[in-house]
Amino acid sequence: MALEPRNSSGRLYHISLKREEVGRIALLPGDPDRVPRIAKYFSKAKLIASHREYTTYGGYVGKEYVVAMSTGIGAPSAAIAVEELARLGVRVMIRVGTCGAIHPAAKVGSVIIADAAVRLEGTSREYVMEGYPAAAAPEVVMALKEGAASLGKKSMTGVACSTDSFYVGQARRGYGGYFPSRSKTLISDLRAAKVLCFEMESSILFTLGRLFGLKTAALFGVVANRVTNEFGVDAGVEDAIAVAIEGIRRLPKYLEPKDLS
Repeated sequence: MALEPRNSSGRLYHISLKREEVGRIALLPGDPDRVPRIAKYFSKAKLIASHREYTTYGGYVGKEYVVAMSTGIGAPSAAIAVEELARLGVRVMIRVGTCGAIHPAAKVGSVIIADAAVRLEGTSREYVMEGYPAAAAPEVVMALKEGAASLGKKSMTGVACSTDSFYVGQARRGYGGYFPSRSKTLISDLRAAKVLCFEMESSILFTLGRLFGLKTAALFGVVANRVTNEFGVDAGVEDAIAVAIEGIRRLPKYLEPKDLS
């Protein structure tokens, strides 16, 4: 059926999964290589599928069956992930990614929990008007904050900015020095608006979560700080994963049974 394509084995076309292979909760890194790292925190972890940018492991966090699935880079592929996972019955989706901070207090190696996002990507505009808010589910945000505190991990909570372009879209110079005038004030304007960081997927996750009745949130390892001009490959990622796992353990405290059905 062209409106909801599946492959010859009945799996959804892009993520190559069936309903019985997923649970109610999904962790969504962008990088496929991050999925097995997340799965190390699961019991009975196993590889389920790997198709295109979507690599999926399943396993248990306590008694809850959870999947970790990569979304690739950017909002278009993340939107496909959300659409297809929702069709299979996933009701809670948490992005576990990286970001570049624009707040001087967000140190490289720390964790940022996003409770909302600026929609500087184009995919969400295919779904709803530009003024529609991209807001995380407060219950999931609270579970993540409690998880971070229980582990003693340094974290900040606030607004992220999601872009389509890693370079010019985040006020880096393009090849050959290309730098449009609107990029010159982007960081200062966002800082004035109390935005904490750049990344590329959270606004579509939050927007679709609100539109589809899903519970969503996001957290990031801070790998760069644009104000202090620091960069650390993979900085904060392991802490972000650990916080996400602890957040899942605390979800029953904040979610009603209907939120997971």
